[in-house]
Amino acid sequence: MTLALVNGRVLTDNGFQSGFAVLVDDGKITGLALPSDPRVRAAERHDLGGRTLLPGFIDCQVNGGGGVLFNDSPTVDAIRTIGEAHARFGTTGFLPTLISDDADVMAKAIDAVNDAVAQGVPGVLGIHLEGPFIAPERKGVHDPAKFRIADADDVAMVARRHGGVTLLTLAPERASAEVLQQLVANGVIVAAGHTAADYETTRHALATGVRGFTHLFNAMTPFTSREPGVVGAALEDQASWCGLIVDGHHVHPTSLRVAIAAKAPRKMMLVTDAMPPVGSDNPNFVLKGETITVRDGVCQTADGTLAGSALDMATAVRNTVDMVGVAYDEAARMASTYPAAFLGLGATHGHIAAGYRADFVVMDETHTVIETWIGGERVYAAG
Repeated sequence: MTLALVNGRVLTDNGFQSGFAVLVDDGKITGLALPSDPRVRAAERHDLGGRTLLPGFIDCQVNGGGGVLFNDSPTVDAIRTIGEAHARFGTTGFLPTLISDDADVMAKAIDAVNDAVAQGVPGVLGIHLEGPFIAPERKGVHDPAKFRIADADDVAMVARRHGGVTLLTLAPERASAEVLQQLVANGVIVAAGHTAADYETTRHALATGVRGFTHLFNAMTPFTSREPGVVGAALEDQASWCGLIVDGHHVHPTSLRVAIAAKAPRKMMLVTDAMPPVGSDNPNFVLKGETITVRDGVCQTADGTLAGSALDMATAVRNTVDMVGVAYDEAARMASTYPAAFLGLGATHGHIAAGYRADFVVMDETHTVIETWIGGERVYAAG
């Protein structure tokens, strides 16, 4: 039976609109209609109580959640637990993210994601392999003992076809043009990150097929007066996307404002880089034998190195509005429409319009998640 979501403030491609019902059938949006429309009168109605209906959030970088780290448990059950934890915060699509690891763990993670997609685990869109083809100079919390230069076997493994998207973060200076070309030719989305590349190397990588930048500013060469670095190349480029961690710790709000103003429109997207504490009561976790502690909302090693984040997407949206000064509708698109486009899913995800998946977030006036819907099914309700 058709479902009609009524009495909501709906974010459409033309901005917020009220007075329309959103019609859902078989997991997809079939249209927006006035309450007097016969389809609305015949449908099962769900009253949104005047709250805001947004496209579901899409997170390209989710290392963990619900007390689970994907590296420690590259399984379908772990992916399901992580997805359930993030759904509480409006995430309806995500890429389980594997931090630099050995080839056998990478293969297990890819297989697990393939199985999760095949089994219809809610929200999983594919996999993000963050490393191990990255730069020791910009390693962050990654284990340099896992780093290597990609060879033909690595390309074959990463490019192995499965039911979802494959995103690979690498350092452009540690991958040949041939490797980049092979990855892109096989459908892998390549992002630059954890890189010590200079501006020219980054520009060449963009021309070769690099499509985005993983957590802009963090773990990459900065924008300076005589060397624009990776950051300068990323902001100058009109075609690529940039991920931003808006938690008030990874990047200063002023740097975020300047970057958003400089970058081409619709090319900035929110990511969480979330770790196991998101959706869990335990603020600590172990990463490669080292205990990581959440202090004042920051995941840190004992020496103060950032180790992912305790950020969720709902908080990222609020921070983008409150800390950075971005309009609410644009912040919501940075969490939904723009990452969908980056992942090549812009024709099916990230919009509230006829033909799109019925993935929604319902938020109240404080921008708190009240409900989350995936494929036309309500998977979370507050209270």
